[in-house]
Amino acid sequence: MENISKQKQHIGGLFDRIARHYDGLNHLLSLGIDRCWRRQAVGSMQPVDHVLDVAVGTGDLALLLLRRGKAQHVTGIDLSTEMMRIGAEKARRAGREIRFMEANAQEMPFPDASFDAVTCAYGVRNFADLDAGLSEMYRVLRPGGELTILEFGYPRQKWVRRAYDWYFSTWPPMIGRLFSRDKTAYTYLNQSVRHFCYADDFLEHLKNVGFRGTYYRPQTFGISYLYKAQKLNEK
Repeated sequence: MENISKQKQHIGGLFDRIARHYDGLNHLLSLGIDRCWRRQAVGSMQPVDHVLDVAVGTGDLALLLLRRGKAQHVTGIDLSTEMMRIGAEKARRAGREIRFMEANAQEMPFPDASFDAVTCAYGVRNFADLDAGLSEMYRVLRPGGELTILEFGYPRQKWVRRAYDWYFSTWPPMIGRLFSRDKTAYTYLNQSVRHFCYADDFLEHLKNVGFRGTYYRPQTFGISYLYKAQKLNEK
């Protein structure tokens, strides 16, 4: 656990190292199901003007928000400049505009109530301080705004869990080493999922920082979870 905490302190550099192969390996290791998870997340959202995508990475979720008309403007923040460079190139090729910014999710450079919605796909488990990051999401979200988070979890069924444990502990580090020459990064990704909270435990963190209307939806046996929450209108 201590090793994971240390790696989270340098998470930007870790993702910089694997950025070039990140999209391809993501789709390969998930057998393409990660695309379906993102579509479900975007489909659950109401159209708004300005969305903040936290841990924007290479921009897959941000681009989908624009393509599906769920956002007119998207600002994406991340600590990995190389991931965002690739994301900016993808946005340019797609003819879409995304504002990429290097910023820490735990200290966002935005005024209160700046965004109509906040999203994050598979990034919150990398926060060095989960509650600090969620508190910042709450702060920059306008009253009445919606939070949408995708994050990995653990299957509840024993047979699925066993198969998942075997697959996730064996293939990502090996394939990551072959393609990106960085076994350490993909070992971290496996360990970060194992030690992260999910389902009801994660909802408690959302509630503790002020979110209401919280719920989750397991995806593909609970390998991924879609979390939803709202910032209530101020009285």
